[in-house]
Amino acid sequence: MKKIAIVFLTIITLTACQQQKIGFVDNGILINEYQERVDIEAKLQTKIDAFKMRTDSLRSAFELEIKEAELKARKMSQSDIQKLSQELQQKEQVLSQRVQFEQQQIAQESQTLNDSIINKVKDFVQTFGKSNSYNFILGSNEAGSVLYGEDASDLTQEILKALNESYTKD
Repeated sequence: MKKIAIVFLTIITLTACQQQKIGFVDNGILINEYQERVDIEAKLQTKIDAFKMRTDSLRSAFELEIKEAELKARKMSQSDIQKLSQELQQKEQVLSQRVQFEQQQIAQESQTLNDSIINKVKDFVQTFGKSNSYNFILGSNEAGSVLYGEDASDLTQEILKALNESYTKD
């Protein structure tokens, strides 16, 4: 009798498993090819390029100031050279702090925007899964969370297309 019950439970379990709808997406493709992310990355790159130009300009001006100070120092007393040296060190410190502050701001903005994109994609996949009656949508990545999946179960391009269409509508 126990064997019959075990066989019956196994059949019920297998039948239940066969009715589940499962798909997967390539997380890297989904995130990297999402148009909103591409647009945001382009805007951030513009900011980074402008930052680099400002930084290069400030450093060039400071280097010119150092060269001028070196020429002046030849005609100065030792105490005046020390004062000039301290002034230049303070300017260099302010310049370095300014550059570091801007770098941190850009990095923080980038992290915030990336987190926002990831959350949007997760929410979209969840909504897609519910509206298309999926029990599971798994994410594959470089680490191999999905080691194998039939091409028919790969929803990456379908979800990416719908995600990008949703973005262009907004």
